[in-house]
Amino acid sequence: MAEATLHTTETRPGGLQGVAADWSSDQRAFKNVSWGKAMMWIFLLSDTFIFGCFLLSYMTARMSTTVPWPNPSEVFALHMFGQDIPLILIAIMTFVLISSSGTMALAVNYGYRRDRTKTAVLMLLTAALGATFVGMQAFEWTKLITEGVRPWGNPWGAAQFGSTFFMITGFHGTHVTIGVIFLLIIARKVWRGDYDRGARGFFTSRRGHYESVEIMGLYWHFVDLVWVFIFAFFYLW
Repeated sequence: MAEATLHTTETRPGGLQGVAADWSSDQRAFKNVSWGKAMMWIFLLSDTFIFGCFLLSYMTARMSTTVPWPNPSEVFALHMFGQDIPLILIAIMTFVLISSSGTMALAVNYGYRRDRTKTAVLMLLTAALGATFVGMQAFEWTKLITEGVRPWGNPWGAAQFGSTFFMITGFHGTHVTIGVIFLLIIARKVWRGDYDRGARGFFTSRRGHYESVEIMGLYWHFVDLVWVFIFAFFYLW
């Protein structure tokens, strides 16, 4: 009994050694992170800087222009039921994308449980919601282009509106489109049981290991989070 207590009880060293142990604990924890997951975190960090630069550039252009900025409530309104409803399409797009984040979280959860069918179905549902979002964004682009919005001008005010709109939403839409493609690829592998058999191939990891589903979840949650900032700064401001 005393021997068991001796092996299970860890004492924190004192002085500078204790400080060094506290700082190195995070380093020891990150050593257990897989290569694929670490690379995804590094990619997301770099992408955060890119989206941050885009949003800062947009805010700088909006606050520095002397021409009135177009009113988003009027620009992004849809004529429905005999009246213009402001931001209705953007609200639906946001709801769809946030819902896809929930289905992706469930897919990762069932991936942990090695439930192949539910994981694949939820990933396909996430891909369908992402494709719906991209389709509505394409409709939004088409509507604004037909109304005269261009990267160099628009009928409502500051010329920078068009360039910042197409740059920010286009870059985000590209991320969603790429995510939908990879969701379909990984869902197909899950459905076929490639991870259960340990079949070698593109994005197939160790047998019984659904880590690719979790890595895909990290990417998808990041895309959803970025849209929340775009929605707040571009459409609600």
